[in-house]
Amino acid sequence: MTGARYALLPGDPERVDRIAHFLDNPEILGQNREFRAARGTYKGIEILVLSTGIGGPSTAIAIEELRQIGVDTLIRIGSCGALQDTLALGDLIIANGAVADDGTSKTYAPACYPACADPQLIATLIQQAKQMNIPAICGLVRSHDSFYTDREAELDAEWSARGILGADMETAALMVVGALRGLRTASLLNVVVAHNGCLDSSINDYVQQETLCLRGEERQISLALQVIYFDSQQGEQ
Repeated sequence: MTGARYALLPGDPERVDRIAHFLDNPEILGQNREFRAARGTYKGIEILVLSTGIGGPSTAIAIEELRQIGVDTLIRIGSCGALQDTLALGDLIIANGAVADDGTSKTYAPACYPACADPQLIATLIQQAKQMNIPAICGLVRSHDSFYTDREAELDAEWSARGILGADMETAALMVVGALRGLRTASLLNVVVAHNGCLDSSINDYVQQETLCLRGEERQISLALQVIYFDSQQGEQ
């Protein structure tokens, strides 16, 4: 059993193992389908790590079951595509809210229900990113259900023009389900696809891009862990 209040939620099961390397006394708990779980400690704070797979439905399952075992604070450690030219590979987005263009959010609540992060977690993410000299921008993202709709390029252009920073498939569901269940949530996204990026890249370009994305992931994990530690100390005061 675990008494952990905090959980990190990557989408990719393989990222669970990479996050575990940042923890003390890491333990892989197992895997079933897209859900791979680990636990460990960071500066004495017990933390669960659980992959959600792709999209809102499996993310909602992860949230509901984590809540059942006592987790009350969840931070998504995810990736996204940029919707602004100013964002580069490996840059971090602190999502303070999301456009809920996904089906799961609408299953739980009307489309007008806001998908918002916990304000205290957002403030701590911004503060700790500055203290750690980690480049990060705070703003809105869009969550959707498919990479390959016929209107994808058109939709990206529309939301880019509205100032949306990036697009993923899980953040809105995390925030909507979390809010409805009384949980604190935040989403920290690593840019892995540039806006209007050229797909016809050389091998050297690919290697450089992969390095930038991995560096962003490492910063992302370090930031989230420090935020959890800081938050836990605030709760004890």
